[in-house]
Amino acid sequence: MDTIKHTLKQTLKQSRLKLTLAALTIVAGSTMLASSAHADRPFILPGMTLNSGNAPLITFDAAVGENVFYFDHNTLSIDNLVITAADGSIVKPEGVALGKLRNSFDLRATLQGTYKVSIVNDFIIANYKENGAPKRWRGTVEAFAKEVPANAEELQVLQAQSRIETFVTNGKPTQTALQATGKGLELGAVSHPNDIVDGEPATFKMLLDGKPAAGIKVTVIPGGARYRQNLGEKNYTTDAEGKFTVQWQGAGMYWMQARANDNKAAISAAKERRASYVATLEVMPQ
Repeated sequence: MDTIKHTLKQTLKQSRLKLTLAALTIVAGSTMLASSAHADRPFILPGMTLNSGNAPLITFDAAVGENVFYFDHNTLSIDNLVITAADGSIVKPEGVALGKLRNSFDLRATLQGTYKVSIVNDFIIANYKENGAPKRWRGTVEAFAKEVPANAEELQVLQAQSRIETFVTNGKPTQTALQATGKGLELGAVSHPNDIVDGEPATFKMLLDGKPAAGIKVTVIPGGARYRQNLGEKNYTTDAEGKFTVQWQGAGMYWMQARANDNKAAISAAKERRASYVATLEVMPQ
């Protein structure tokens, strides 16, 4: 009798264990699917990219969305906003408004030609321990040496560079504002970003520190994912010249992202540099 009771208990334990493992597998699978569908994606969204007139006013929203181009997660800081005018000069935004889900600003395009609107970040992240307690520091290259002890316990340092941008044109597209700065990951224009049309593939080039970046993975997602069953992303890899060609999936706004990692950080304490690039592009109908 005791043997039968023991066998029944063992069987129940094994059944409960199998059910628990099955439940954990389902939860893990659901979490992975959710993570894939909902990622944090920063963007600058212009009201429109093509304009005309003496000095058209163009408005922009800066945000971080779980869905591309939707204000459903957080604002995107515009502290490091840089607007490059059609003649290469730097101009200031107008009508800045700071919100809880988006930050907005306007640009008065007084010149004919293409403007580049960018948010550029370049900072150092350090993790270490102080008297046994974990510390996390973020700041500029210049501040790092002053504020982080060189002999900090378990010191780990990396450099993070990001560029988030879009392009708008008053009248005919021009090239002056598109010149790369030579810092971090940037888009080199083979096809002009304000001269792309549905049905015509566009070729771009990724540059890292001003040089062609080969083997970089680029993701392109059309806007409007909220109203379709799939994200619709397409992935490309840059060739030996840093080039890749995009096949559009219809007219509208597109979100583009590229990332690169290497060991070419600006300070010797940082063993890794992470560079990212995001652009909003508008594809016009035929």
